[in-house]
Amino acid sequence: MDCLTELFCARGVPEYVRLDNGSEFANRLIRSWLAELGTKTLFIEPGSPLENGFIESFNGKLRDELLNREIFYNIEEAKVLIERWRKEYNQIRPHSSLGYRPPAPEAIQPHPLAASLLVPTLSVTT
Repeated sequence: MDCLTELFCARGVPEYVRLDNGSEFANRLIRSWLAELGTKTLFIEPGSPLENGFIESFNGKLRDELLNREIFYNIEEAKVLIERWRKEYNQIRPHSSLGYRPPAPEAIQPHPLAASLLVPTLSVTT
């Protein structure tokens, strides 16, 4: 819940949260906490990955590209490697659903025509 609290503080409390039916989200404590905040809960149908396609795709990539390939010898190593993978996934890796751009690039790329409009500045010293 700490992570959700930070997210809600930074971005605002959402109108609803869509949850799967896993035990970590189906428990009463989280549902009652969300209800106190005025957030409704919507659950996907059990066995229906089509309702949760984005997270199912992400989970598959995380499993195939990181978790199945690494052995974590301690929690610190796991944190470093997972964070490295997360940054690559969000900031570098092209996503086909976004026109082969990353979802949160580190820098905004200018429009292709913008480069042709830039005029180099010359400094003249006398």
